[in-house]
Amino acid sequence: MPVIRVLAAGEQTTVQDLGRPGCAHMGVSASGAADPLSLRLGNLLVGNPENTSSLEMTATGGVFEFDSDSLIALTGSDFQASMDGVRVPCWVPVAVKAGQKLALGRTRGGARCYLSVHGGIEVPLALGSASTHLRTGLGGHEGRALKEGDVLPIGAPPGQARAVQQVHPQRALRWLDTRAVRVTPGPQAYWFSSESAEKLFREAAIVLADSDRMSIRLSGVRLQPLRRDEMLTEGVSCGALQVTEEGKVVISFVEHQTTGAYPKFANVITADLPRLGQLKAGDAFRFQLVSFEEARAILREQEAWIDSLV
Repeated sequence: MPVIRVLAAGEQTTVQDLGRPGCAHMGVSASGAADPLSLRLGNLLVGNPENTSSLEMTATGGVFEFDSDSLIALTGSDFQASMDGVRVPCWVPVAVKAGQKLALGRTRGGARCYLSVHGGIEVPLALGSASTHLRTGLGGHEGRALKEGDVLPIGAPPGQARAVQQVHPQRALRWLDTRAVRVTPGPQAYWFSSESAEKLFREAAIVLADSDRMSIRLSGVRLQPLRRDEMLTEGVSCGALQVTEEGKVVISFVEHQTTGAYPKFANVITADLPRLGQLKAGDAFRFQLVSFEEARAILREQEAWIDSLV
């Protein structure tokens, strides 16, 4: 079986697919790629099914050696990749020869870059998914981030799968624009005054350094509820804008707790969840309120664009 050898792992590199939905009743959130759009596009570029396991790199990339000829693609943020001293572009399939080393540096933009390889990363499935859930040590490669010396088997070439020759960078990055994140009203939106809500949408939110795959913590925005009722614990979805007792806004992310008792003012729309995956510490952005009908229309537009690539 061909393998990838990890010569350097970067800040946080994990094996991810599109996650394990349907396990929240067991207390396990879906996990999966922080930027699922980039993972899907990377797999299409190398002829894999969209849910094939790939490597997700955060902030800085690693160095990887291939022991056999392979086809790879880099998507998401530009991590200044090179191979044998030659720059490797993003958003296109790239042929790799046996013995070559792929080196990635620090991000030039967003938070995450994805490395997809024809055949995918072969790891045991946990609850039907290869994704790494760091909080619980579930899935991926030994349930953890990669480290120097790890050896990753490459899976067997897939059967028939959609293949894309190139993704226009500007069109892809349009869906990853972190200057604005669109939301729909949450189940406790009525707990907050219209003046408080207007302030949230008017002021910039800033991503704090203690954000991670569990939650994105923000400064620069505060919400004060009109009521102080104690909530019964209820389900929490990925992208929920939870408001703490101090009025701080926290966005639940891919490894979020599946239940909670903070009021949820709004929820990030499905089409913009990839934008959350590209937010890094210090980034400033604004929330934009849309209707449920608009959210569905935006998602249909995004899916139609992906379908048009084939």
